[in-house]
Amino acid sequence: MSNGPPLHAVVLAGGSGERFWPASRRDLPKQFLRVVGNQTLLDATLERARHFAARERIWVVCGSEHARAVRRASGLPAGRVLVEPRRRNTAMACAWAAQRIAAESPDAVIALLPADHHVPDAGAFADDIRRASRAAVGASVLVTLGIVPTRPETGYGYIRVGEPAGRGFARLHRVSRFVEKPSLARARRYLVDGGYLWNAGVFVWTAEALLREIESHAPPLHRALAPLRRKPRGRNRQAVEAAYGRAPSLPIDVAVMERSASVWTLPARFAWSDVGTWDSLAEQLGVGSKGRPPSGGGDTAGNRVIGGELLAEDARGNLVWGGKRLVVLLGVEDLAVVDTDDVIFVTKLGGRSDVRRIVATLRARDRDDLT
Repeated sequence: MSNGPPLHAVVLAGGSGERFWPASRRDLPKQFLRVVGNQTLLDATLERARHFAARERIWVVCGSEHARAVRRASGLPAGRVLVEPRRRNTAMACAWAAQRIAAESPDAVIALLPADHHVPDAGAFADDIRRASRAAVGASVLVTLGIVPTRPETGYGYIRVGEPAGRGFARLHRVSRFVEKPSLARARRYLVDGGYLWNAGVFVWTAEALLREIESHAPPLHRALAPLRRKPRGRNRQAVEAAYGRAPSLPIDVAVMERSASVWTLPARFAWSDVGTWDSLAEQLGVGSKGRPPSGGGDTAGNRVIGGELLAEDARGNLVWGGKRLVVLLGVEDLAVVDTDDVIFVTKLGGRSDVRRIVATLRARDRDDLT
């Protein structure tokens, strides 16, 4: 893109990571944790962004409760950290970033990156972002990067791959439709049939194209942006407050992507994990009694410990997120054991457990101190 429109990276760092509880909390969500390797997921995402975007074209959108931590971690100027006054899901975050960037660079291309994903090959990731960027500019489309499924996952949305995009856009396809989180039986069928990709939430579009599609398909969101259209830059706190006060709370997928006829997908050529659950982390690390022994920090029985100390006897395929205490496992297999200062959490790997139900129950019991 060196001879084309400027390419910006927008990192969405407003998530709470409830599915990764109890390690991930409201005050310290998953993106600030060292889940895989020595970097936090946010630091790794920012480093990935620097592979395709100049430093002055990297932005982060976050909530006010994490603004100080994001500024400290990113080293970005205050104007590059867009602080949301309240939670309004990803559609408003994407719209505000597009409006802000368009005011500075009307022809800008934007790559939208969640802050809490794990992508080992930053170079391959950047290559796919650039390819998607050329399509976004050349065809004025919204591009979503899709991940080839490796298991019948029910926690992700799926993309039904349509016809090839056409000459000049190798590897890109039109999106036939988006499919919400399927049942296990349907997810298994998608895996067998092929032609479906996981929706990773990594998008590439021009600022102009996204704002156009918002006006067409999400009129309430378009109307909410009015204060920001009048004052998109500078000291605009009141404009931001007014916009967020009117904005609907919708994911960008529902507000725009599922409604637009101008959406293409690029099947990714890089390894990816959202490490959003203990199951996905276990898969990433190769943990499991029937899988291969984990790489780095594991034992020959397929156990893996991240932090803390583990004593395992006749125990196989367990994932341990350790704390200050010794964790002892005897005669068990395929468990995730998470030991924090205030919670010990045990769940069966591969059991399709919904950790968010536990978080909801704790909040209903006024135990916000644990969430």
